[in-house]
Amino acid sequence: MLVAGLPGAGKSTLLERVYRLRGDETGPVPIDGGWVIDSRQARNRWALRLGPLPVRAWVPLVNATHVWWIARAVLRGEGVVAHTRGTWPHILHLFSWLAGRHGARVHLVLIDVDPGTALAGQVARGRVVTAVTFARHCRRWRPLVRRARDGAVPPAATVSLLNRAEADGLRAIKLG
Repeated sequence: MLVAGLPGAGKSTLLERVYRLRGDETGPVPIDGGWVIDSRQARNRWALRLGPLPVRAWVPLVNATHVWWIARAVLRGEGVVAHTRGTWPHILHLFSWLAGRHGARVHLVLIDVDPGTALAGQVARGRVVTAVTFARHCRRWRPLVRRARDGAVPPAATVSLLNRAEADGLRAIKLG
């Protein structure tokens, strides 16, 4: 299951609330039936080693580590609830292909908030992406939401579109 949304939409907040994450984890967190994988875990892991470098220098390592952790769990046939921006279609296709090799399917939860709300979420967490990066995510997000409203986001088996209030009300995600 991939939890997707614009940067600042509330993906990490949702995973933190549902799985009682503390925010200081440095690797995937085991749950019944699999793993919770948030990009913050990879960021925390690299912060221990790359602290003196500018945070922007960490981004490729953080992204690669995050994707690798998800792929590794899926390759092992383990369940995953993972944070993803959702605006990288190649990532969705990769995880769907990997899951299919084990007879599993990808389920997508989209947290749809307007860009202003997402920007406010970035400011509140103290991590703001560049304007260019955010604009790129916004351009890719709208078509994804339109497809979700039409009922399909191939190659995801299912898609659930939540607004912020619905995401805030979510109390459990069960694998299996």
